[in-house]
Amino acid sequence: MSTRTNTPQTTGTPQTTGPTAVPSWTVGDVTVHRVDEAPLPPATGAWLLPGATPDVVSGQDWLRPHFADDEGVLRLDSHSFAFTVGGLRVLVDTGIGNGKERANPAWHHLDTDYLQRLTAAGFPPDSVDLVILTHLHADHVGWNTREVNGEWVPTFPHARYLTSRVEREFWAGYDMEEARRQMFRDSVIPVEEAGLLDLVDVPADGAEVVPGLRLIPTPGHTPGHIAVELTSHGATALITGDCIHHPLQLAHPGIGACVDIEPERSELSRRALLGSLAGTQTLVLGTHFAPPTAGRVVAHEGAFRLAPVPAGSR
Repeated sequence: MSTRTNTPQTTGTPQTTGPTAVPSWTVGDVTVHRVDEAPLPPATGAWLLPGATPDVVSGQDWLRPHFADDEGVLRLDSHSFAFTVGGLRVLVDTGIGNGKERANPAWHHLDTDYLQRLTAAGFPPDSVDLVILTHLHADHVGWNTREVNGEWVPTFPHARYLTSRVEREFWAGYDMEEARRQMFRDSVIPVEEAGLLDLVDVPADGAEVVPGLRLIPTPGHTPGHIAVELTSHGATALITGDCIHHPLQLAHPGIGACVDIEPERSELSRRALLGSLAGTQTLVLGTHFAPPTAGRVVAHEGAFRLAPVPAGSR
């Protein structure tokens, strides 16, 4: 998602009450943990996906009760995924972050226990080796940094932060509004100044980070957007980033986000990705999918639907 001033309003600040059991899935011999930050306000879905009208949502019975309510309101979450592969302790996307000045009231000065949850998953900040950023939007880079003595410093000081070269170079030449400049000042530039940000060229057939971990180009939401593919012992998982915001887009791939930089290209990426996943055993992990968060893509009424795979499953 992005940071714009026409974002949904909410009252109060999302809070969490303390670490609980961390949901996880097994992919070969790799355990993928979902590290929760906060549920997003009910108004988010209608703002983010304008084509997701209550009638359209209600037309997909399989979305209820997990991904939408009985009134056709979409459920979305903010979370990260953490796992160990090829000897690297990896975190994919870093959420909204605490104490950040944001135009969106739902993201402004959050106070969540995200780092405690990450630690409960077995990934204390000092232990993380690699942070993969699917793209550089405010709700995917927030925990890149945390405030220490009035300064924003890298949250994961021993990690390399990685994103696509196309992504960073696009924003470097973009005429940013103040809200986005603020996000770069507090969540991206401190990582660059610490010498921790690596830019990766991601060709059409993807880029291998280490054996079993691959970056897949899925441009459109942003020009350098990537999805993350994980393989182990014949099993595969795919972390969507914002190529797919909500399972409704499986049934209606033409429904895009209001903040897509290139809407037509985003749709093409989404359709191609879904076509490659349909009928396979690939576990799809949605970066904003509400629990149960994961599932497999199956053909449905001329398009697709998500067959949920609850946490604790293989």
